[in-house]
Amino acid sequence: MIDLYETAHPADTRPRDAIDAARAFADGGRRGKALRDVAWAALRAAGETDTPAAEHAARAAMAAASAAYLHPLANATQVRHILGAAAHAARSSELAAGEEAAAAQLDEARRAATPVVVAVLERYPAAPPGGGRVGELLRELDAALRPR
Repeated sequence: MIDLYETAHPADTRPRDAIDAARAFADGGRRGKALRDVAWAALRAAGETDTPAAEHAARAAMAAASAAYLHPLANATQVRHILGAAAHAARSSELAAGEEAAAAQLDEARRAATPVVVAVLERYPAAPPGGGRVGELLRELDAALRPR
């Protein structure tokens, strides 16, 4: 998915930097200013592109880096911190290659979700309404991950 941004903006590393920082955090790195800074930079990159698929790819990178800032408050909007990267990645894929690509991206995210991710997700209410197409994708993934 990041390749959609990098193809449109080959010299702009901000979304890739956010993904790299998110991976470093997931591997035990610090949650600090540097992580926050790359998330904001990826969001700025999203706002500066005129390519919708690239925009959502950059937003997915931003969401991946900002996932470290999940709050313990039982608020449905926190679900965006958990699943937002996957929802934006699915939207990016959908814009580039259609609905089947979005469905495949969501299925990949569902398969990749570990029991720990699902356990954290279950601490929060279901994904909130709104958010346009990305919100729909978020709610679809949320529903697929929660036990019935």
